[in-house]
Amino acid sequence: RRRWLGLATASATVGLIDPPWAFGHQRAAESKDLIVHGATPMNAEPALNKLVQSWETPVKHFYVRSHAPVPKVDLDSFRLTVEGMVRRKLSLSIAEIADRFPATEITATMTCAGNRRSEHSRVKKVGGVQWAAGPIGNARWGGVRLADVLKLAGLQEGAKHIWFESIDRVEKNGKTFPFGGSIPVAKGLEKTRVGNGALLATRMNGRPLPPDHGYPIRTVVPGYVGARSVKWLGRIVVSDRPSANHYVANAYKLVTNGDQGEWAAAKPIYKFPINSAICNPPENAQVARGKITVAGYALPPGDPGRTIDRVEISADGGKNWQPTKLLSPAREYCWTLWKAKLAVHSKTDHLIIRAVDSTGAVQPETVDWNLKGYLYNAWYRTPIQVGS
Repeated sequence: RRRWLGLATASATVGLIDPPWAFGHQRAAESKDLIVHGATPMNAEPALNKLVQSWETPVKHFYVRSHAPVPKVDLDSFRLTVEGMVRRKLSLSIAEIADRFPATEITATMTCAGNRRSEHSRVKKVGGVQWAAGPIGNARWGGVRLADVLKLAGLQEGAKHIWFESIDRVEKNGKTFPFGGSIPVAKGLEKTRVGNGALLATRMNGRPLPPDHGYPIRTVVPGYVGARSVKWLGRIVVSDRPSANHYVANAYKLVTNGDQGEWAAAKPIYKFPINSAICNPPENAQVARGKITVAGYALPPGDPGRTIDRVEISADGGKNWQPTKLLSPAREYCWTLWKAKLAVHSKTDHLIIRAVDSTGAVQPETVDWNLKGYLYNAWYRTPIQVGS
């Protein structure tokens, strides 16, 4: 089991690890496979045509969202602590996590709450990273179940939320603090049809976590926006309320005016919504008249059991819809890739895509504007230029 987690013996040979070269993983900031929106901290997404080359997203094409620089980690001294409303406090090394809990794996899609924010800005300008439709990826995550760790700690009566705190250091408004997230206890204990639920992950696509993705350990919360899957995890706190961390209490909420009262009243964002995107052809591509190949992804909403049922495409502004071919399994918490052959003519100036899930819920034509540009999931529209 220790060898499966792949980290327990690393400190003997690496010692004080500077993550960029820890396991031969290239820093995304140095990679030519991502479009970098900012290098310190690193925020980058892949070109859309690269994103949908495979159902399991390679690390080199997996988006990176960070609020602080990658921290250095000494595995000899590193401990993950579990405290708060528990019967027994825990302090665990990576080796102890590998030895004391069953190893498991789950495939799940992770997406940024700001996915497609640049489209939101076309309605009215919003702040933050101006993401296209690339901050999303589907990976095979390996580690141990969060529920198993909580079982060992023992939850006290009245425990309702699980806080996650990173070992990174965010500098904001003259203050320095760690990135944090929290989830309801019920989500942390979830065991669905696919199984496993939330993970404390040490592996990504069969290899140790790359530095930009949370080495040596992170949370992975299937169905929730990426902000709840905290990287570089250092502390877990069980509480009767959501975390007071800035990124739970004062960010990642849907607000429109931005006044203090609205922020305080708004609830934290958890689940991601149904969504889809056209990844090929790119925007404003010049295509020949006749049948063209169109490809992209669709994501079911982050509710257990809900999957993508179908994806529909239109070349006439949504008057008529054509089904696409689904190329990957229908799985909860996982995207589906799709492809279609579509006839276009000289009057075709854009393509539209929408997804329908297993309950019949349809991706909305439009969505309300919000101050931070979160959860944009209106019909995806791609302008094209059709030749004669």
